[in-house]
Amino acid sequence: VQLQASGGGLVQPGNSLRLSCVASGSIFIVNDMGWYRQAPGKQRELVAAITRSGSTNYADTVKGRVTISRDNAENTVYLQMNSLKPDDTAVYYCNAKVINKNIRSLEVWGQGTLVTVSS
Repeated sequence: VQLQASGGGLVQPGNSLRLSCVASGSIFIVNDMGWYRQAPGKQRELVAAITRSGSTNYADTVKGRVTISRDNAENTVYLQMNSLKPDDTAVYYCNAKVINKNIRSLEVWGQGTLVTVSS
């Protein structure tokens, strides 16, 4: 099972960006999905998470500016980020808890996509 993230880039403060992450491979079902980020010199932290049924959880630092959503049919999770700030600069990683076709529980990480917020 693999996660492929995309959508990162350079954006000016106040602007928006949408990240996508698709799960592929020997998947039976994708349960919780989420986005984490790691800024230079800092630990990886949770940005937002979403259950299969659509319940969401956000870090306090992004509440009101970020929306996580998913498409279960496409095994895809999205992160819509608005009003971006320089402090949002980080490598963003998607994460998924997956049951594979051998009915094994896996936790999978994407490769990371860099978001840089700068003027």
